[in-house]
Amino acid sequence: MGIIEKAKAFETRKFSFKTTSDRIIAAREAKELILGVNEIYKQKKDAKLMDLMKRLTVIKQKIEKRLKGRPLTAA
Repeated sequence: MGIIEKAKAFETRKFSFKTTSDRIIAAREAKELILGVNEIYKQKKDAKLMDLMKRLTVIKQKIEKRLKGRPLTAA
């Protein structure tokens, strides 16, 4: 299975992380996939690859936002 197929499978996967470690693993996997697709993009310059990287980045940002949690409010 190539990096592009893995990225598309990751993109369509259902994200219901029960634990923090699941979220950390998913964020790392997303980063790894983005970097892998980026290496292919550097050679081919295909716009579809750039769109795939953008979609993966959005997913990664959502996971990381959930990891950081809500900021505490000063009362």
